[in-house]
Amino acid sequence: MSAYPVSIKGVLRAPGGEIVLLLNEREEWELPGGRIEHGESSAECLQREIAEELGLQVQVGTLLDTYLFEVVPGKHVFIATYVCSLIGAFEPALSHEHKRLGLFAADALPGNLPVGYRTSIEAALRASA
Repeated sequence: MSAYPVSIKGVLRAPGGEIVLLLNEREEWELPGGRIEHGESSAECLQREIAEELGLQVQVGTLLDTYLFEVVPGKHVFIATYVCSLIGAFEPALSHEHKRLGLFAADALPGNLPVGYRTSIEAALRASA
């Protein structure tokens, strides 16, 4: 039996409708979020992670997707993605965990965005239509 780390990610839109993405050390764009800690709910994890990574407060909505993601060859992480909505002002403060913050139109997502995140973004957009 294999056990995988669990990462909770959020699809968050800026006030202008752009998707919020973060550039990681592998030079890939990713959704904000991170590893769940013992005793946390998925929503608590995502609220904590987005506060840590961006200094933003969010409300966590519906589950979009779950899947096993191969981060690097042979290393897998179980990903769960949720819709998030901003609470308060959009004044992001990038943490040391990522290289850059990016705001992307839904029809202009970057090429170096893993397919699982792209699928979650598409699901979030369909749900809000």
